[in-house]
Amino acid sequence: MRLMLVAGSTRTAAIDGLSAAGASAALRLHTPSADAELVRYGRLVRAPVLPVSPTGCPTPALVTRAVVDLLGLDTLVCDGGMAKPTGAPTVDFGAKPGHDIREPDPVRTAPGVFAAAKAFGERVADDHLVVGETIPGGTTTALGVLRALGEPYPVSSSLPDNPLARKETVVEAAFEASDISPGQAAHRPELAVRFAGDPVLAVVAGLCVGARASGTRVTLAGGTQLVAAAALVRHAGCLDTLELATTSYLAESVDLEPAVTGLDLDLTVTDPGFEDARLAQYATVGREGAAMGGALALADRAGELDAVEDRTLALLEGLSAPEHGTEETGGEDGRGP
Repeated sequence: MRLMLVAGSTRTAAIDGLSAAGASAALRLHTPSADAELVRYGRLVRAPVLPVSPTGCPTPALVTRAVVDLLGLDTLVCDGGMAKPTGAPTVDFGAKPGHDIREPDPVRTAPGVFAAAKAFGERVADDHLVVGETIPGGTTTALGVLRALGEPYPVSSSLPDNPLARKETVVEAAFEASDISPGQAAHRPELAVRFAGDPVLAVVAGLCVGARASGTRVTLAGGTQLVAAAALVRHAGCLDTLELATTSYLAESVDLEPAVTGLDLDLTVTDPGFEDARLAQYATVGREGAAMGGALALADRAGELDAVEDRTLALLEGLSAPEHGTEETGGEDGRGP
């Protein structure tokens, strides 16, 4: 078994009112790189700040790392177009940071990235892949991909109140600027990502298609962004079993049942039962991200769920030492949704 985190960026995250993944657009660019380091090492290496919400809720990547520690999981970080360098070793598929989806051709590298990730997935030797993502602004690009494919499913948000109307306006502008219209990319997943999505979705979908083709079990670890990835996999012609593992916080914020049924997904929802005030904020801030839902499901199955909170807090305390930066007014996006 291997836990894979796909980390990347989209300039869509800089649009006002969409993302809480940082105090500013500039700081949001560092979140994927920081999450990659946290999942891989449990500490920051090159990233300048620890991403936290405006209320002090830490990045879900810490929860994922806590499970990695408890279960001794193997991890792998995939570069899904990170805008800032990371200290974590990565697999490179040629992804570049995504542009604002309101611009023409925002993810030009999507077809090649999808093909490269698919080829890698076909060669993976692991029997089970748990695949998560981290990309600020990713719920908006996920909505764009779903609509490009002609899928009606909703997306969630890391914000307490989902700015869905704002996201829909951005997606409408994306179609006005692109070479496709809603539904026109059905069964052409690379086009859906290229004109309305983000590079992380290209990597995740390609990995899943390739891994399932080789018989590897795949768990999509996350929320509605991973629903969009599942839709891409289905539109690529892969009808094999796919699992979706998310948190109770995410599942309580959006109705996943239509997508689970329509895309034929095996759903696992895990309640971590966090009591610490900082971690309990996941119920309204963040909710999911950086493979947290998949990691928690693994911990639950291994009988270690009760130990996750203490281990997460220990990691957080270590990162609160003076030598580590903390983004005092930052936040998490739905990288998670």
